[in-house]
Amino acid sequence: MKLLRVGTAGAERPALLAEDGTLRDLSGVVPDVDGALLADEAALARVREAAAAPESLPELDADGLRVGPPLARIGKIVCIGLNYHDHAKETGADVPAEPILFFKAPDTVVGPEDTVLVPRRSVKTDWEVELAVVIGRTARYLDSAEEALEHVAGYAIAHDVSEREFQIERGGTWDKGKNCETFNPLGPWLVTADEVPDPQNLPMKLWVNGELKQDGTTAQQIFPVGEVVRYLSQFMTLYPGDVINTGTPAGVAMGEPEPKPYLRAGDVVELEIQGLGRQRQEFKDA
Repeated sequence: MKLLRVGTAGAERPALLAEDGTLRDLSGVVPDVDGALLADEAALARVREAAAAPESLPELDADGLRVGPPLARIGKIVCIGLNYHDHAKETGADVPAEPILFFKAPDTVVGPEDTVLVPRRSVKTDWEVELAVVIGRTARYLDSAEEALEHVAGYAIAHDVSEREFQIERGGTWDKGKNCETFNPLGPWLVTADEVPDPQNLPMKLWVNGELKQDGTTAQQIFPVGEVVRYLSQFMTLYPGDVINTGTPAGVAMGEPEPKPYLRAGDVVELEIQGLGRQRQEFKDA
């Protein structure tokens, strides 16, 4: 299933993108798409039943309708740094022996076509297309990657926007370069795990002002999705509605020759992952 949330910011309602391409209103079936829904087998069964007969749901007119983040009330966003072989190489970093972790606050999340703000005093705002993993079952101390995948509810596109000077050159942790306002566009859809049989075989691309910058695949991940979830569960409990951003392939501005083409107001970034949809954001000054 492709689940999404549509409407004005803060007042989105749940919806379904049916197989025939129509947009269907789910608000009469479930109150929202969030961790509570993902953990409720009975509620998910009702959604699946409705998805099997989408004509029973009211059709929504998609023209001019804002698509918001596909998941409400996110618990935490755990991010994996330097998780692609080619990205580690382009940045001159060693391949990590264990996953590198940092966090993004849930309030960085915006819709897939919402405006992204270039922070004040920013000189190095960068782009990163990423596969986001959404947890559907409470996970703690998992024994294997195979078991870990059973705890995944679905997948989405995340744009891990980053300010590299804040992140790398200002001391402390990476978090202050990752948590600026609007720095995590998510969506358009939450695609349930049954529709993504192999999360390690997903082509992903990103364009800046129409120029292809990133052209990779999740096959390049150093730590695959199942291993990432298993690993995290050794250090923290993952709950339904938590999100994991799993890293980006090569092609970021930081990896280009000088002068590096960091983002400025007026730039347009588009990104896609096969089967998970497409995003488009215009950047403006904060």
